[in-house]
Amino acid sequence: MAARAASRLVATAAEAKTCTRCPLYRNATQTVFGEGPASARIMMVGEQPGDQEDLAGKPFVGPAGKILDRALADAGIDRKKVYMTNAVKHFKNEPRGKKRLHKRPNRGEIEVCRYWLGREIALVQPRLIVALGVTAAETLAGRKITITRERGRAVEFRDGQKGVITIHPSSILRQPDDAARRSAYAGLVKDLKIAVKLAA
Repeated sequence: MAARAASRLVATAAEAKTCTRCPLYRNATQTVFGEGPASARIMMVGEQPGDQEDLAGKPFVGPAGKILDRALADAGIDRKKVYMTNAVKHFKNEPRGKKRLHKRPNRGEIEVCRYWLGREIALVQPRLIVALGVTAAETLAGRKITITRERGRAVEFRDGQKGVITIHPSSILRQPDDAARRSAYAGLVKDLKIAVKLAA
């Protein structure tokens, strides 16, 4: 069963490489599909690939990914056993000189890309989905989400999946000082530890 799901994930990723369902592919280097075992108990969903993910073609390999790696380790989670993906598979950006600045995907782009996320969820069938940040949470829940009110506890997403909502690791990078960063990071680790218990 897992072998069949794994081969279907590979085929789906190959199909997604040529996706032109919304205009975001035009400014992106490539589709960044999910990565991880088809038998994963936990799936993590972020907003979209960033600049480094777009170049590498892999999710969560940039600065936010490094924070997430550390938080996963501190929460006792082996990243190799987690399926990592994003709500949107192309990097939405605005070229600014040599830099490409992150732009938040709009509702239409998110809804169009739910096609791919839905296929990933159906194939992996995780016990628990961790929504990293408000875009992922709202995509999965199908409603407005206030992270501070709903984070760190069991929720049910719109297609019946069990989930946990937490901050996106990139928000830690935007904190104004070390104390705020430490506090935000501790909160992320705490939420991930709750996810471990709920996925058991």
